[in-house]
Amino acid sequence: MLIAFLEFLEWYLERSGSDPDVGPLRVFYYISVRMGGALIFAFVLSLLIGPRTIGLIRAIGAGQVIRRAKSAGAISLHDMHGAKEGTPSMGGFLILATMLSSVLVFCRLGSGLVWLLIAVSIAFAGLGFYDDYQKIAKRNHLGLSARGKILGQTCIGVLLALALMFPDWDVSYAPTDSQGYDYLLIPFLKNLYLPLGFGFILLVVLVTICTSNAVNLTDGLDGLAIGTTLTSTAAFAIMAYFASRADYAGYLFVPHVPGASEIVVFGGALFGASLGFLWFNSHPAEIFMGDTGSMMLGGLLGAIALAIKQELLLVLVGGIFVVEALSVIIQVGSFKLRGKRVFLMSPLHHHFEKKGLHESKIIIRFWTISILLALLGIATLKLR
Repeated sequence: MLIAFLEFLEWYLERSGSDPDVGPLRVFYYISVRMGGALIFAFVLSLLIGPRTIGLIRAIGAGQVIRRAKSAGAISLHDMHGAKEGTPSMGGFLILATMLSSVLVFCRLGSGLVWLLIAVSIAFAGLGFYDDYQKIAKRNHLGLSARGKILGQTCIGVLLALALMFPDWDVSYAPTDSQGYDYLLIPFLKNLYLPLGFGFILLVVLVTICTSNAVNLTDGLDGLAIGTTLTSTAAFAIMAYFASRADYAGYLFVPHVPGASEIVVFGGALFGASLGFLWFNSHPAEIFMGDTGSMMLGGLLGAIALAIKQELLLVLVGGIFVVEALSVIIQVGSFKLRGKRVFLMSPLHHHFEKKGLHESKIIIRFWTISILLALLGIATLKLR
């Protein structure tokens, strides 16, 4: 919207016979300035509407439901976090509203990738909202069935894959002649781009399902998921900037995605909205993001990684999400196959809680590891 206004102003000045130079306002054409503006705008907006959002959610009775023990004598999540039951949930709407408001102001609205990421955000937030609604309406922590979630995530993934495959996004892989999204970049290897063809659809579905569920599983302690999202967002925003520049992309041997410049600004809006949400979600949390937020954030991070062709680096940059999800898979698999649990409780952050670590200590340590993984992920771009 801001860029559209500047372009209209230049056109108007030129038509009126005046100098079309808009003066100091031209600074907003720079990606770095718009990214910073998007970040600050989303953050400040979060602080302004956050308290009223929390009050509204509390007024409609959309409070968190904590899982209780299935058998007598067992220590459940409710025994550990029962005091948090009733805390306003569905805070993902706060993240979504502030992020999209900032995106609409600072991004170039003629960018197809921007609208694609907006659509992904709304679709995953809608799926997560339905899950949250089921939990709140039925006063049951289960919500939407696992099959229903996977089906919804698969449909979104297929549509995202088709939207990336068929329009000409002018994605190129220097110094080869390969073009298009249906290639897979292998980290650490120079000039190796695997053609996937329609297998790219499977990759997109796999990435979106894994990321949306991984962030959902990580969202179990105050500020844990949103803090880890901040570091991942920052890392992919930096990678998006490299991908948007033909000179940097050629030097680093990464795919050149011309439209990725607007993903940098989008990343700034996402970072600011997440930081604003952390203001209220830090321990002790005044609001939880719910599946509305966790599914949206996970799906959006996956979509951004796919859009800049760094999907495999998700495993490294989002290492905390990966480990949290793996801990659940290992726990369930071990119990079904051997009748024994590997962890005291899964996901992994609850295992450390049961070992006696305070919630805040677990969160800070996970954040620290997440920062290191994000820096390592950026560093790998040079290791080719």
